[in-house]
This record gives sequence, C-alpha cells and structure tokens, in this order.
Amino acid sequence: MDILHGFNNLPSFNHPVATVGSYDGVHCGHRIIIDEVVRRAKAIGGESILLTFEPHPRITLQQDEGLRLLTSLEEKALLLEQCGIDYLLVIPFDLSFSRLSHEEFISDYIIGRLGVEELVVGYNHHFGHNKGGDYAYLSNGVSRLRVTEVKQHLVDKRKVSSTVIRHIIEQGDMPLASQLTGHPYIIIGMADEDGVVATDRYKLLPAHGQYEAEVNGLPQSVVVRDCGVDVGRAFAMNKVTIKL
Repeated sequence: MDILHGFNNLPSFNHPVATVGSYDGVHCGHRIIIDEVVRRAKAIGGESILLTFEPHPRITLQQDEGLRLLTSLEEKALLLEQCGIDYLLVIPFDLSFSRLSHEEFISDYIIGRLGVEELVVGYNHHFGHNKGGDYAYLSNGVSRLRVTEVKQHLVDKRKVSSTVIRHIIEQGDMPLASQLTGHPYIIIGMADEDGVVATDRYKLLPAHGQYEAEVNGLPQSVVVRDCGVDVGRAFAMNKVTIKL
C-alpha cells in the first residue's frame, strides 16, 4: 500500500475505485466497505483508494471536547494495509478544506483530481460542508460516478460502529471489542525509560487495569494507567506495537 499526502503530485491512477471517511478503528463494518472497493477495483483492472483525514475533522473544527479515537494515523495505516488497499490518500483537513461543498468535493477532487470512476460508501455516509452530501445525492445522476452503497453490518445482532466499540473499550471488554473490530486493539508508541507508553491525548485507552497482550509479537502482561500503558522495562526506549 502506498501512502499519499494531499492532492498535489499524485500518480496517474488506472480506473480508480475509492471510498472516503475517517475509518476510525477499521472495524468489521468498515472492512465490508473496503473489501467491496478492493473487489470492484480488481474486477475492472483498476486501483483501490481510501481517502481519510488528518487531523480528525472535529479537531480542526474545534469540536474535539471528549473526542477519543480508536486509531492514530499510523495505526490506521497498519490495519488498512492488511485489507489490500492500493493507496491510502491522507487529506490535510484544514479550515479551507472543511468549507468545501459536497458538490465541489466530488467534482473538483474525487473526479477532477483523482479521476475516480466508482465510489463505495456506507449506508450513513455524509460528506462536504455541513455534511451536505450523501448517497441520495451521489445516486441521483448529478455526477458521472458509479456509486455503491453498503448496508449496515451486524455482528451477533449487535450494531457495529466506532461509537459502540469506543464504549466497549472504555469498559475494558477487549474480547468483545476484538470481535466487533475483527482484530486486536492496537496501540503504537514509544516506551520511556520506565517502559511506559504515553499516548496521544485523543487516543482511547481501555479501562484501567491489567491485560494480557502482545507487545512487538511477544506475549506480555500490560497495565493501563492514567499516564499510559506500562509494557515493562524490557521494552524501555523502544517503539512498540501493543495488541490487546
């Protein structure tokens, strides 16, 4: 997977199929959309593109009170690469970009800059200034895109969403969180001299307590505290990937 930043100096894409969104957590519901993008791109001999935002739009719009994210950009990229996406395009979400109407975003960027031929969206996807665009807009013929809508996904009759998963992680139910995401919960960071990984202020940590985990591929008990995740002195001063 190639990671691109912004819309300048883009490669020439071949029959691109795309999807757009925060994709926080890259959970089971997200993966159905992503699988559809990859499948459709392969069917036409094209390339799959996932567009996401950095920073999260709520941060730029100063609506970040209480914001907790399941994945940093690095963690998201790690998970997306496992999904078979060809390109991850990171959109610098600044105030100027936030003011784009949904019509401008589709005509100037999705079609104009990327040449996207088909767009795959979730059932509740909205985009553009004040979330003015949705599947109804895309499918009524105002653009020359082929558009596919993916319906809501349930696991054991339970709704799968980033919001639901955040609540479960806050309670420390990591087995259930893994069931809904389809993968272990990932925390990537640098351990200090005491073996403590201090995370970004927006990164959601599980409820305080001790958890069985995998740290850089090795089984390890870790402790979640206010200051971060204690992985032990054996990992001090090293970058670690924690899987809970």
